[in-house]
Amino acid sequence: MTSASQKPAPRPSSAFLTIDPERDGKQAGFVMIPHSPHDDAWGATRIPVAVIKNGSGPTVILEGGNHGDEYEGPITICDLIRDLDPGRIQGRLILMPANNVHAVIAGQRTSPVDGLNFNRTFPGDPRGTITQQISAYVSDYILPLGDAFLDLHSGGSSLDIIPSAIVEPTDDPALHKRNVAAVQAFDAPMTVVISNLGEPRTATAAACRAGLVTVGTEMAGAGTVSLDALKVCRRGVRNVLDHLGVLPLDAPEPKRGDGKVLELPGISAYVYATVDGVFEPFHANGTTVSAGQPAGRIHCTWDPTRPPETLHYAADGILYGRRQPGRVKPGNCCLIVAAPYRGTLS
Repeated sequence: MTSASQKPAPRPSSAFLTIDPERDGKQAGFVMIPHSPHDDAWGATRIPVAVIKNGSGPTVILEGGNHGDEYEGPITICDLIRDLDPGRIQGRLILMPANNVHAVIAGQRTSPVDGLNFNRTFPGDPRGTITQQISAYVSDYILPLGDAFLDLHSGGSSLDIIPSAIVEPTDDPALHKRNVAAVQAFDAPMTVVISNLGEPRTATAAACRAGLVTVGTEMAGAGTVSLDALKVCRRGVRNVLDHLGVLPLDAPEPKRGDGKVLELPGISAYVYATVDGVFEPFHANGTTVSAGQPAGRIHCTWDPTRPPETLHYAADGILYGRRQPGRVKPGNCCLIVAAPYRGTLS
């Protein structure tokens, strides 16, 4: 964990918080970022935030709405904001259900204001576009308050993914061990190590750089609210808060995961569309597949004389996620394969 003396001074920002994160009890308010679009010269973007604080214990930051078309995490966080009695916790929860707020309101992955993917903007820019300013505030003012970070995702409107808890890789062996323990405590149907091909601009990568115990999720998707995934998410968040000593479980439930840890094995995990058309997958999520096996085919339905183009898997493993819209163009991710994790867990 990063000590206070090691934390860099925050970059100057025009954003401000309407609540006091050091006050005991439950508060709900906003991060306010002055924002001057055409129709609101002196307006502000409001990012909802709640703080629940009591006694002594760690600070856990829960983020939802990193992408605006992912729903199970934000619902779970809003449940806690409304229902949790501050007297039940030891420590502090910082609850942010709609960080990419413009995308959340629009129900889309990226911000309709500046077109950016919030989860590819960290550490942000306090003088950049509105999405960059939000990620800068989270990086500079929210993450330094925390000891742990839960980033609750699903597959969104373009992917349907097996509900899973995600390990963010880190070069710090001690933090890696704590991350794995917290992710396994979540007890999702699957535990998967996802590096995003080494992408450093995600929220979980930023949290690891800040020294926070970090847990990610992928809760189904397909642009809907999955009842099964929502149940997994609600239960998993409570499990992690119990694991961290913030919110003891009333009655711990038996473990449901199988204890196996998978990973996305680099570029070979992904099956990409090669032509324009309609994608027909050959297998359901959870199917065991092998490299070289036909994975699906792309039909050009507006040219019926053209034979379908067959795609193939490039890795052995389990089909972890599938594209939700049938319509594809070259470069779209159609399928994702997870394979047994080859790294160390301790």
